[in-house]
Amino acid sequence: DPYYRFNDVMYRWISLDNWTYSRTYKTPFDVRKWQKVNLVFEGVDTVAQILINNITLGRTDNMFNRYSFDITSVIKEVNFVEVRFLSAISYAAEQSRCHKAYSIPPACPPPVQKGECHANFIRKEQCSFSWDWGPSFPTQGIWKDVRIEAYNHYHLIDFSLTSFFVKSAQQWSLEIETVFDVVSSKPIAGLVTVNIPKLQTQQTLSVMLQPGEGSIVLRVNINKVRSSTVEAWWPNGHGKQTGYNMTTTFIMETGYQIEKFSKAYFRTVELVQEPIPGSLGLSFYFKINGRPIFLKGSNWIPADSFQDRVTYDTLWLLLKSAADANMNALRVWGGGVYEQDEFYDICDELGIMIWQDFMFACALYPTDQSYLESVKAEVSYQVRRLKSHPSIILWSGNNENEAAIATNWFSIPYADIEVYIKDYVMLYVKTIREIVLAEDKSRPFVASSPTNGLESVKEGWVSQNPYDTHYGDTHFYNYSSDCWNWTVYPKTRFASEYGFQSWPSFSTIKKISSTEDWSYTSSFCHHRQHHEDGNDQMLWQIGLHFKLPQSTDPIKKFKDTIYLTQVMQAQCIKTETEFYRFSQSEIIKGEGHTMGALYWQLNDIWQAPSWASLEYGGKWKLLHYFARNFFAPLLPVAYEDKGVLYIYGVSDLHVDHRLTLRVIAHAWSSLEPVCTLTKDGVIAKAQSAVPIYKEPINDFLERCRNCTRKSCVITFCLVGEGGLQSPTNHHFLSSLKDAVGLQKSQLSASVSQQDDVYIFVLQTTAIAPFVSLDVGSIKGRFSDNGFLMTEKKKVVVFYPWEPTSVEELEKSLTLTSLVDVV
Repeated sequence: DPYYRFNDVMYRWISLDNWTYSRTYKTPFDVRKWQKVNLVFEGVDTVAQILINNITLGRTDNMFNRYSFDITSVIKEVNFVEVRFLSAISYAAEQSRCHKAYSIPPACPPPVQKGECHANFIRKEQCSFSWDWGPSFPTQGIWKDVRIEAYNHYHLIDFSLTSFFVKSAQQWSLEIETVFDVVSSKPIAGLVTVNIPKLQTQQTLSVMLQPGEGSIVLRVNINKVRSSTVEAWWPNGHGKQTGYNMTTTFIMETGYQIEKFSKAYFRTVELVQEPIPGSLGLSFYFKINGRPIFLKGSNWIPADSFQDRVTYDTLWLLLKSAADANMNALRVWGGGVYEQDEFYDICDELGIMIWQDFMFACALYPTDQSYLESVKAEVSYQVRRLKSHPSIILWSGNNENEAAIATNWFSIPYADIEVYIKDYVMLYVKTIREIVLAEDKSRPFVASSPTNGLESVKEGWVSQNPYDTHYGDTHFYNYSSDCWNWTVYPKTRFASEYGFQSWPSFSTIKKISSTEDWSYTSSFCHHRQHHEDGNDQMLWQIGLHFKLPQSTDPIKKFKDTIYLTQVMQAQCIKTETEFYRFSQSEIIKGEGHTMGALYWQLNDIWQAPSWASLEYGGKWKLLHYFARNFFAPLLPVAYEDKGVLYIYGVSDLHVDHRLTLRVIAHAWSSLEPVCTLTKDGVIAKAQSAVPIYKEPINDFLERCRNCTRKSCVITFCLVGEGGLQSPTNHHFLSSLKDAVGLQKSQLSASVSQQDDVYIFVLQTTAIAPFVSLDVGSIKGRFSDNGFLMTEKKKVVVFYPWEPTSVEELEKSLTLTSLVDVV
């Protein structure tokens, strides 16, 4: 296993070598009967020479492009095909050497990443040269389908459709774009019929295909009567994800008919950037089908260093876990790959909006002619391939490259900065943006993330401070402040990246390590951490609020430390995300109206410490269970300011609700509540965050008599009619290391099966903070985890992802709470 222990470094030689893929095959058809025969590569990773029968067809230099070679004159009955790869590392180094005029930083990743240099000189998955959460495996090979196409007369190369709502006519219309290759020397006439049975829409249009390669754009109006009953595609939590079956038939005067089956989705998207009363700057939020939507979610990285291991099942598991945690959006980050078709299909189905970066990240890039030509082909191909997906709501030029120039990450002398700004504008604005605007008018484009949006445009595309909270989106990381203190977080318009690290669970690490590795200070644990000082930063953050493990049993100490990193990460990101959610409806000192919270990051590329909430293999970390709660459609959120406790009602629901707020104070030493406050007639405003409760902490404690900051904890929830209920939230009045009265609880669980799920009935003899259920490597998830247990009994459901049994679950179960850490 390349992921085992230190193999990422041991196997480095593989990527330094050149490799050739070859095979002999028989042509399964009579070559003479076809006017044109192509050899098509959907994806070649990355630099290769392609030969058939010792004749060079061409070269590839871009992992993200599709290549088609005309082999009509060279194909025989028996053929020998070769793909001769050049080491990506030596190619990138050579490209960098040839760029003599000026250097294009960064040359190499920091040593802690154990990576390779000059990733920015090759159009390849940037993180395959290493990242701060991933190994260096610069793969080479054929990473997508290869096929031979033979045709006469004409051939359909590309087919895409996008929907538009024509306001003046109050009618939906579809734009269908097709790209044909016409082999005959004269134009071919024909008819296209588009049929959407459910919308009683059928239209026949006449077309004329010109010789060579060209595109035809067809506009189809949806039946006027049915236009008003069209069900739009909505994000998860806001409505259905309706799609309509559609058949497009091409009947041409020569040749054969082509029938194309697809799904038509109807939705509109706007990125709203306009002045806000009482504030400098501009808003930055998305409207879907005319409705403002708060984006809740995370950031997606490649699910494996080896893309062929990423199956449909892998994608389904990870994306379904996102939807199950109440997420409605993911950002496909610009240092990975444009995901496979199935990824976007699943997002369409689950209602997950996609912020789609182009694949440029944390670097400056060359803009010589050959590089730009390659990028043009890549962008055209990817936009055409992906634009039919309603889930994609935004194209974004790159990850953090505007910020890299603006805040001078690479220490470029001030006199030279203009050269790099010029390159930046050339690549993202004059090249990528131009293509996107020409190819896809159905969704917005921003040049970078973070960016100040329209303000960046005004400042020549590179603004002075792309992290400005009054515009656009922000990325925010801070490991040296107390993460429980909400005042350190930016009150931004849109938080598109923020996070804290944790370690994956012991069962995940166990698979790729050996006994001597099981210590937080082992060379393995040091090797696996690719973020400078990451392991120490975690311990420091834990130490602010929790007692660090002191067990003399090294394995117990290791497991306790892993558990605490997950508790810390979950609690930190909960605090920050809740801050973003309660800031959506208010402006304070000009800041606020936050309309998105996408934490870094959703998934893992291997088994290592990282910012992810889903471990490699899909296991939920405690953070992911917390996300399910802090992204709930209805949520009470508490924070303290100058000794006053505030509770906000946050709602993503489409109508106002009258609710009851219950606030309970528990002493750490007792399972009986100390006091309960019930407030009726609380209004949770539709798609807003409003204050619903306010009281000085001292008054609260006095009212509860037997409570002090250190001896008590507050829990609260919202309850409404018809079973409407928020998760129960908590607010700590002091660090848990200072908590008075916490007792060692006897936690136990009984397991039973009910249909295809398993019921865990938990019992405790004392209040137990951060109760974690872990069933080792049995795949599945719990209904809740990492919770504060304040009652004697709690029922938790386990949803298995593979067959298991009561016996297996009982045998694998470990129950941990904070007081079990010694």
